[in-house]
Amino acid sequence: MTAPGRRSSTFSRLLRHGFTDPSAAERLLESAELEPVKADPVLLEALGATADPDLALLGLVRLVEAQDDHTARRELLDTLIAAKPLRDRLLGVLGASAALADHLARHPRDWQALVTYEPRDLHPGVEEFERGLAEAADPVSLRVAYRRCLLSIAARDVCGTTDLAQTAAELADLATATLRAALLIARTAAPDDAAVCRLAVIAMGKCGGHELNYVSDVDVIFVGEPANGADEGKAVQAATRLASHMMRICSETTVEGTIWPVDANLRPEGRNGPLVRTLSSHLAYYQRWAKTWEFQALLKAQPVAGDIELGEEYVATLAPLVWQVAERDNFVADVQKMRRRVVANIPAAEIERELKLGPGGLRDVEFAVQLLQLVHGRADTSLRSGTTLDALKALAAGGYVGRADAVQLDEAYRFLRTMEHRIQLFRLRRTHLVPEDDADLRRIGRSLGLRADPITDLNREWKRHATVVRRLHEKLFYRPLLDAVAQLAPGEARLSPNAARERLVALGYADPAAALRHLEALASGVTRKAAIQRTLLPVLLGWFADSADPDAGLLNFRKVSDALGKTPWYLRLLRDEGAAAENVARVLSAGRLAPDLLMRAPEAVALLGDGDGDGGRGRLEPRGRAQLEQEVLAAVGRAAGAEQAVTTVRGVRRRELFRTAARDIVSSYGTEETPAEADQGALVDLVGGAVSDLTAATLAGTLRAVVREGWGDTLPTRFAVIGMGRFGGYELGYGSDADVLFVHEPREGVDEQEAARAANAVVSEMRRLLQIPSADPPLLIDADLRPEGKSGPTVRTLTSYEAYYRRWSLVWESQALLRAEPVAGDEELGRCFIELIDPFRYPAEGLGDDAVREIRRLKARMEAERLPRGADPTLHTKLGRGGLSDVEWTVQLLQLQHGWVEPGLRTTRTRPALAAACAAGLLTGEDAAILDEAWVLATRVRNAVMLVRGRAGDTFPSDGRELAAVGRYLGYGPGHVGDMLDDYRRITRRARAVVDEQFYGA
Repeated sequence: MTAPGRRSSTFSRLLRHGFTDPSAAERLLESAELEPVKADPVLLEALGATADPDLALLGLVRLVEAQDDHTARRELLDTLIAAKPLRDRLLGVLGASAALADHLARHPRDWQALVTYEPRDLHPGVEEFERGLAEAADPVSLRVAYRRCLLSIAARDVCGTTDLAQTAAELADLATATLRAALLIARTAAPDDAAVCRLAVIAMGKCGGHELNYVSDVDVIFVGEPANGADEGKAVQAATRLASHMMRICSETTVEGTIWPVDANLRPEGRNGPLVRTLSSHLAYYQRWAKTWEFQALLKAQPVAGDIELGEEYVATLAPLVWQVAERDNFVADVQKMRRRVVANIPAAEIERELKLGPGGLRDVEFAVQLLQLVHGRADTSLRSGTTLDALKALAAGGYVGRADAVQLDEAYRFLRTMEHRIQLFRLRRTHLVPEDDADLRRIGRSLGLRADPITDLNREWKRHATVVRRLHEKLFYRPLLDAVAQLAPGEARLSPNAARERLVALGYADPAAALRHLEALASGVTRKAAIQRTLLPVLLGWFADSADPDAGLLNFRKVSDALGKTPWYLRLLRDEGAAAENVARVLSAGRLAPDLLMRAPEAVALLGDGDGDGGRGRLEPRGRAQLEQEVLAAVGRAAGAEQAVTTVRGVRRRELFRTAARDIVSSYGTEETPAEADQGALVDLVGGAVSDLTAATLAGTLRAVVREGWGDTLPTRFAVIGMGRFGGYELGYGSDADVLFVHEPREGVDEQEAARAANAVVSEMRRLLQIPSADPPLLIDADLRPEGKSGPTVRTLTSYEAYYRRWSLVWESQALLRAEPVAGDEELGRCFIELIDPFRYPAEGLGDDAVREIRRLKARMEAERLPRGADPTLHTKLGRGGLSDVEWTVQLLQLQHGWVEPGLRTTRTRPALAAACAAGLLTGEDAAILDEAWVLATRVRNAVMLVRGRAGDTFPSDGRELAAVGRYLGYGPGHVGDMLDDYRRITRRARAVVDEQFYGA
């Protein structure tokens, strides 16, 4: 007896052999069931070698207890001690699977299935499993026989007799044998149905790919045809009844549990379609209606049960369609979008533990391999395997995947699949989540051979392999393109020129030959620059392909790299700053404006870096007006003359336009780390405010330069610039002119004519300097909203303005003054101008009926006369139905009517005025939201057109690629241009209904 306070020697030995509850284990070893073998050291050694010694010992005791009599117990224990193969297999299973231990306790003689150890027993196929299931005549006996076969597969697996690929193949073969047995039971139960139809069962998914899990839905498709001259309709009905019965036999829960669900949802039309179709019906569906993912699923189609000849005919008939799918528009984008949708649907609480579907999971490997198969399997039949690892091996052998990448992916896939098997084997439940409980993690780690520190080592290995997959699964598609052009490793298999062109076309490149030339120029050679770009380009190509114009993205990247490639900080920026490379790719492939601005001063690419760790958005945040004016005025002070000064000012404007455009693009597209900005109105406000501040600073700097050169420090007259239109409303777009009024006031003692000459000279010189042809975009100054329009003087004094507005101004001019805001020059003079015009734009008691009628008449006339001939009124952002003009005139009418009494309406900005009208009860919340949504969308479209085309426009582009680029900017994926146009029409139609009611009083 052990002395109090001291541990027994057995307790200590149990600890050394990996037991976590030695006290319980010691009691089990002392039980009567194990009395004959408890002292045998072989038993303890064998238990210690299992994944969970405690679980294995408990399972053994239960199994011994369950034997029918003493003789059966002695037979089991004697064989256990004497036969090492049985000992390793039986205890290995008991230590890895509580579910199979339960099966053995219910069927205590099934341990004998593990005794044989002949060569034919090591790798059984479908025939061997069919013999194992042959005596099953009903669903219950089929389940028992299935588990008995599963027991032998698990034993070979946990003992290392078979590797991952062999285990998965055996599980698929067992599933095939089980489907055949279930179908036989169904046919036996309904001989009349069996006589009138031919029914083929096509395995899909992992079963069809010969790579099944322990517990997985078995995906199938059914094909039926008449037999013996039967009517086709009746034959299909009979086949449907047989198929349904077969599915129930496998899927329903009985006293022996379930086998696995049979899932037929991959069939045409999914669960809404008929369960069984004829071959011609299948063909018609795939020819007309099938989506890209449905052809991707057919990669694994394999006839497994029923009429095999019919099944083979099905596969042969559909195969040509499978290998044509890569020619579809947006093929790669469709596949990648499906992958992203899968990830997006994972609950946030589970994504870090999701072994199959999460980032760096099994699905990443499978999707990447299948994508490459579909692109290159058209021409290379060696790639047409349904088994992931075999396909990966063939891709590497053909040069379609880099050999080193293939080796790493193979290792990662095998590890992750084995880990998945161990998780499922424990309870025989369908799951892909890594457990959180330490006991579970310890068991899994030990089952994978990680014995020193199972939990820590398991987590480390899992994360390492997941990181490899996450890093490689995108590059896998692009890196061989570089190998094909760089040719740095003689003897390595490479993509042929045709295969490289095929891949680029599948990625959306319109000119694959030019793309290959760019890649060769960027990646060839042994310089540090080429080496870094070979590392970056596989990722960049993926981001370019995610845009609407990959060709432009790659060409622009080559231009920037040619200009900056010898600059050390440029390559360091792309290599070391996380968001920089992605930001560069997004900006260079989103359209013409941003790349054009960048090419004029490529060093501005530094703005796209990630210095603040915020995805690059910190550097891209537009600078405020005060900060801009400080820089601009300082530059003017240092310049030798006005032209040099304004050249510098225009350079600042170009750089800041690029900063704003890049911020807008990156926020609209989103990055891998940061999602796209959900608030479209926030982006509109950001661009409008940034461009307006920049225009104001540009005018302030130009004004200072002109005055300094012509008059020194003091102009003979006080001078102010008043922003009008979108400029005054802080709503300028990238291509907007600067609508302004000029006001001056002679200084004391200065002759009015001299002051007027000086003011006009300033305006003329400002216009000239801002439009001198140069690398920087011009800024056009438009003063046509001044009194008397083009016929009136360009500059007036306060007195002249007051006299005109008091005597001659029309109602539309009061409306235009709603947007007036001082933007440059003498601040006090600007304030005086605003005080002067307030009574005209916010008239006391509002507008009279005649004035309201006049505004409505003017608006109706503008709609009829100013819309360009041939323009679609439902898609014109400015003058079309529910567009900018509709919303702005509605808001401005409310301001003219109620601004005198509602202070919130006294703003030059459309959206705040809308909010104020709603707050004042002049608009309902719903109507205000409808108008706001339409105005924001129309503004975004105008900004998009300028970003994409490099020139301003008020309607959607007609060119397909440009239209797709506008869609990407607005958040519409590839192939959804029609949805974008439908949404625009729907949103603006609703806005027009509000305008008709609120503006026209209809």
